[in-house]
Amino acid sequence: MDKRSSSCIPEIWGGIECSFNRVGDLFMDQLHYTGHYQRGEADIERFAATGIRAIRYPVIWERHQFSPHATIDWSWTERQLNALNRHRIKPIAGLMHHGNGPSFTSLMSPDLPDLFAAYAGSVAEKFPWLEWYTPINEPLTTARFSGLYGLWYPHRKRAGAFAVILLNQMKAIVLAMAEIRKINPDARLLQTEDLSKTYSTSLLQYQADFENERRWLTFDILSGLLNRDHALWDYFKWLKVPDRMLNFFLDNPCTPDLIGADHYLTSERFLDQKFKLYPEHYWGGNHKHRYADVEAMRVNHPSPSGLKVLLKECWERYNIPIAVTEVHINGHNDDQIRWFKEVWDICVTLNNEGLNIPAVTAWALLGSYGWNQLLTKPNDHYEHGAFDLRTGTPEPTPLVDFLRALSSNPNHHHPALEQKGWWQHENRRLYDAQPRCVTVASCRLPVAS
Repeated sequence: MDKRSSSCIPEIWGGIECSFNRVGDLFMDQLHYTGHYQRGEADIERFAATGIRAIRYPVIWERHQFSPHATIDWSWTERQLNALNRHRIKPIAGLMHHGNGPSFTSLMSPDLPDLFAAYAGSVAEKFPWLEWYTPINEPLTTARFSGLYGLWYPHRKRAGAFAVILLNQMKAIVLAMAEIRKINPDARLLQTEDLSKTYSTSLLQYQADFENERRWLTFDILSGLLNRDHALWDYFKWLKVPDRMLNFFLDNPCTPDLIGADHYLTSERFLDQKFKLYPEHYWGGNHKHRYADVEAMRVNHPSPSGLKVLLKECWERYNIPIAVTEVHINGHNDDQIRWFKEVWDICVTLNNEGLNIPAVTAWALLGSYGWNQLLTKPNDHYEHGAFDLRTGTPEPTPLVDFLRALSSNPNHHHPALEQKGWWQHENRRLYDAQPRCVTVASCRLPVAS
């Protein structure tokens, strides 16, 4: 008999991919691609059938406010939120998801934090009963993709742009929660970010060390931990970030009530200076070395890794409850079941060890478009979630029945679990390396990759 305490069993939550990113002058809206705007409440009926208790649900800024002083039409969103309430599914309102803001501002505009906070306040005024918010999803990831890699608008490839975009978003979150709490003092912050880790060869340990500090910036900044003793304070000073900008977060901490850990099989990376041994799309580098940046699971390396390791690191750093807020894999139905159950089991185990992980989230319930090209092309390759849109209508996959069964019976077993997922087989490793175990001891700056 399973002797696990019921208090150690996480809830099952859901989420719909709702990125609204900008490439050039093109705004790409995942909710449009999936047809959710047309089906609305019918989709929510479908979501309720999965047994989820809460859902990360979009109230996207770019979709609602087309000019600074326009009257916002809340009618569609109001119907959906009311439908969620009827089904007793708690909404977690997401206001910007890999976005750049509406066309009258941008990630690098000084006015973005105040404009965004005003929008957040208007959401709270319209829906004062909303308790949970994720004002901006994965701000660090967005800053990397928009400011360092040039993939999304404003398509910069400079560390200075990365810093501006990151800090602009962080200030926007702080101001937004302040405006929301003027209306609802009990409003709570669920802050999401990619839960990642980087491993490397000995030569590139300095770069791995840097990235393993950088991965925490979203939570460090909000919690008022980016001070003069922080490993990356000198990095921001090297980028000529004014003290007043950094001091703002020390003077206005906005510690998350719940950390949202978004984790994928690609979230852990391995850096190898022998880049020509890898396909060209892995090639990258910094101002000192060229290297391949490859999925760590594809490399034979000895460092402790995996979601269990990362969740423990996050808990030890912050001692704040952690929800796993994105669980998704692009693959066969059986592999989607295996991956969700693997994450679920890790969270149950860690809860039994004393961590506080209240929920695991089935992400991209309707699937997603274009992540194979990192959202750089409109309406690109489709990968299904719990529902499959390829027939034109959301068809439930076996994951729906599995989620529903697991939500009522934590011991539920599915035949797919009798086989390993492809990522659990040794033949997943395509490359061999002889790295030394990476530890985060110091950061030799500056590093911009």
